[in-house]
Parts: sequence; C-alpha cells; structure tokens
Amino acid sequence: MTGLSGIDNDIDRHNSIDAQAADWFTRNRNDHSHATRKAFSLWMAEPAHALAYHEFEQLWADLVQLQPLNISLPLPVRKPAAWRASLAIAAALVCALLAFNLGAPHEVFERQIAAHVKGSRTFNLPDGSTLHVNANTRLRIDFNNQQRNLYLDQGQLYLEVAPDKERPLWVHSGEATVRVVGTGFDVRRGHQQMVVSVAHGQVAFAPDSTTTTSTLLGARQQATWDFTKGTLQQQTLSDGEVADWRSGHLSFRNRELASLVDELNLYRAKPVLLADGPLSRFKVSGTLDVDDPDALIKALPALIPVKTVALADGRVRIEAR
Repeated sequence: MTGLSGIDNDIDRHNSIDAQAADWFTRNRNDHSHATRKAFSLWMAEPAHALAYHEFEQLWADLVQLQPLNISLPLPVRKPAAWRASLAIAAALVCALLAFNLGAPHEVFERQIAAHVKGSRTFNLPDGSTLHVNANTRLRIDFNNQQRNLYLDQGQLYLEVAPDKERPLWVHSGEATVRVVGTGFDVRRGHQQMVVSVAHGQVAFAPDSTTTTSTLLGARQQATWDFTKGTLQQQTLSDGEVADWRSGHLSFRNRELASLVDELNLYRAKPVLLADGPLSRFKVSGTLDVDDPDALIKALPALIPVKTVALADGRVRIEAR
C-alpha cells in the first residue's frame, strides 16, 4: 500500500505543476507587471516548474501551427507518459479560454518611426488604433498574435487604442511601461521627465522596474515621473488639455520652468539649458506655438525674473536675473 500511495502522490504532484504551468502561461499573456514577472521568475527557479512550463509552451506552439490550417487534431504530446496527460488537459483548458483569440489570427506588424523636428504625423494602425506622433519623436511598433507593443525612445505620442482584451497594448519607454486595453492617452518622454495623460478610459503606469504596483490613471488625470528625482506627481487636467499639441498650440498654467523646458526642447534642434538654482521651480503660465518655440523663449523674461543667453552652437541658456 505504501508503494501505491507514493505513486499516487507523484501523479498528484505532477498534475499540480502542470496546472500551475497553464495558469502562468495565461497570466503571462495578460499581465506584464513587475510584480507578476518577479513572482514568475521565483516559480521558474524550480527545475520541475521550468520543465513543465517549457513543455506547455511547446504544446501551444504546436497548436498555433495547426490552427491556421483549420485542422481538427488531438493536441500533440512530445513526451507521452501516463502522468503527463494532465499537461494536455491543462493545455486544452487554456485553448478553450483563449478560443476567441485563436479563432482570428492577428496581423504581425512592425514599423520604425522617426519624426522631424517640426510637425506632427498621424498613422492608422492595423488593429484599428490611431497613432499621433509629435515632432522629434522616435519609436518602434511591434504587433504580434499575443501583444501590441510600442517602444518610445524619445518624444511624444497620442493613441486612440482599439479595444482588444486578448491583446492589451503596451508602451515601453526605458524601464517605464503603460498598459491599456481601449482608451485615449498621451505619453511624452523628455530628458528629465516622462508624462502620461489620459483623455478617456484608464491606463496602468509603472515608471520603473522597481515599482511593485502600477498607478491607475483615469480620464483627465496626468502622472509626471521625474527621472532625476525619482518622484511621481499626479494632477487633474481640464477638458481638451490632453494632447493639445495636435492643434499646434499648447496652453499651460502655473507650470514649473524645468517641466516647461523639458517639453519645449521637443520642438528645438538644439536644447534649452537651465542654470542651477531655484529658477527651475519658477511657475509660468502662457501658450506655446509648437512651430515657433523661440517665441516663448523670448517672452520668458517678461513673464518671470530670468534672462536668456543665446550660445554659439544654437543652444539657449536660461539664467536667473
């Protein structure tokens, strides 16, 4: 009896691992948070777990190869064994959960975008989303059957995202991530700050890889991550303030000078520099013509106690007056 009991326990243990592998496979398709990635790494540290997960991935790959051919065949098992039947059962359950996604394969789409210093551009993406790209912006688009990814190196974009619960859309910018399903939102990555603003819907914003929980932002909410300080600030915006750069003019009120300069530099070939000291916290209100950013630079001494110094290489330095 002891021997039979040991065999039963071994079967139960492998069944449990296979079920866990299936659960992790499903979670990894829908949840890319830092906390989930960390927990998955810990689970995969066990060799038996890693083996079960890789076998499950192979089963899934075999199924995906059969699906475009519309072939109805039993799910293949590469290493058949009596106790491994649980792996096929777990895969079948996941197939049922993801049947809608398998039923309509998505188009693979890749594109590099590098915008000029002046002017914005609009792109209609194959998933039905609309992408607006601001001046001096570099990004890469990578859509596949499992995920929709945008990689923002610098600049600013606004997205009207087509809903797809099976394929959430992710914006990656350095270590920061923004996750959405269907919404309209704006992301700006400058030299000092990353700013996420939501027009409608909801996004989850994780500013760096050390963040264990994402910040949820709803309509008219904005989060600003300061790279140098490691701080996150939130505020509420007025109607029409999100991505107003698309109109050619953007308005600002009680804006810290450092933040304004970080956005202003998006529209200049040569950057504006801020002298050290408290002037970075000076508050400014006004408007910016995205086609003539130097007009605002010239107006700054009339708005706040600063002076501007034109440098020989085309840069401008703002100093306290």
